[in-house]
Amino acid sequence: MKKILILLLMMAPLSLFAQSQKFGFVNAAEVMQQMPEFSKAQTELQTLQKQYADEFDRMRSELEKKGAEFEQLKDSLPANILQRRQTELQDLYARMQQYEQESYNNLQQAQQAKIAEVSKVLSDAIQAVGRDGGYVCVFDIASGIPYISETLCEDVTPKVKTKLGLTGVQK
Repeated sequence: MKKILILLLMMAPLSLFAQSQKFGFVNAAEVMQQMPEFSKAQTELQTLQKQYADEFDRMRSELEKKGAEFEQLKDSLPANILQRRQTELQDLYARMQQYEQESYNNLQQAQQAKIAEVSKVLSDAIQAVGRDGGYVCVFDIASGIPYISETLCEDVTPKVKTKLGLTGVQK
């Protein structure tokens, strides 16, 4: 009996400690959509994508033009010139395919870098809100957590928005 009483006395402070802990949650995706850094990154990525698309269109136009010229003249060209023009068209087509793949890869890398920059700013704000508010954990509900009790956790999304200067921004 004495052991049970001692165990209960030792457990009481632990249960009080557990009840005083604060947990929060944030919708990081919602906050990120409202960040000016995110909008700027999206605009820069769209501009980069357009530049790649314009260059690809220029290359395709050049290939089509040279292909049409080749078709018109192929019957009248000597064999050695015919062979050289065919090789030029094949090389141009290969460069075009390589450019398409490289531009896709470059765009993906740029997108990852831009999102990483924005995510870092957001993560820093969430951590600051967590530290300032004395939270044990701040969960991101946008990351697919199946359940978070809204009665036992506090929604810190507004605090994160305030930390980022997004207080007047609507969804």
